[in-house]
Amino acid sequence: MLGFQEKYGDYLNKFNGKLDKFCSELTSKPSVLSESMKYSLLNGGKRIRPVLMYAVGDLIGADEEVFSDYALSLELIHTYSLIHDDLPEMDNDDYRRGKLTCHKVFGTGNAVLAGDGLLNTAYSILFNCCKRGREYTDAAGFVCKCAGIGGMIGGQSADLYCENNAISGEEWLEYIVLNKTAKLITAAVAVPPILKGGKYFLEFKQFGEDLGKLFQIVDDILDVQGDFGKLGKTIGKDKEENKLTYVTFYGIDKSRFIADVIYDKCIKILEGIDGDTEFLKQLTEFVRHREV
Repeated sequence: MLGFQEKYGDYLNKFNGKLDKFCSELTSKPSVLSESMKYSLLNGGKRIRPVLMYAVGDLIGADEEVFSDYALSLELIHTYSLIHDDLPEMDNDDYRRGKLTCHKVFGTGNAVLAGDGLLNTAYSILFNCCKRGREYTDAAGFVCKCAGIGGMIGGQSADLYCENNAISGEEWLEYIVLNKTAKLITAAVAVPPILKGGKYFLEFKQFGEDLGKLFQIVDDILDVQGDFGKLGKTIGKDKEENKLTYVTFYGIDKSRFIADVIYDKCIKILEGIDGDTEFLKQLTEFVRHREV
């Protein structure tokens, strides 16, 4: 039986093979567009969203050939959001995963277009998936909702709104985290159940929301106590830019406590699902204690 690292690596290799094939076929005129898209796509990262989709799909017996297209589209959406998030008008970051951000290498205009290109290409992939039938259309629609104004984009907008207007409060914090971060993670674990006719959909939807919150809380903690050499991005920007985060709102100690509570919720959800959920439990533990 494979250990956690080996199984993570197995899922990662499967997805990276699909991503590499996609990038090898990605061309544009002028070439700077596809080059800037591939620069950010191939800039490493944990690929936690596609790994989650592969793991859940494996657990419930979904067709990998099908859900891998959704995994690819989701990673394209996630990468576009990072490119735009790093822009001077947003979080103004010079580094992502230890390398210069897209706009520092290709310029702001090209970075905007690279993000636009990734998003539109992701939707094109999802559109093609819809031709297979009702469940595939439902899954594509779910991803789009999680990525749109009622999901990630809405959360990003709320994040900027609170920062620019010095707004704080638990309700705003929860809204930002649920939408900006948790919705795409929810999409990753909900697509395979949708493709399987709704099998464990509600359980995995709740698991995704909780895991997304856990991911963001740990991210907020790492912004204070993390290491640039490990994280590959600027540390301390949340406090400097007056961001509404778990740490700026609750402080480090309470944020750690909340993370532990949410971690326990995730594990309990997994314990109620038939099948071997050990990898997902270990992945949840990895998210809770990660340093990168």
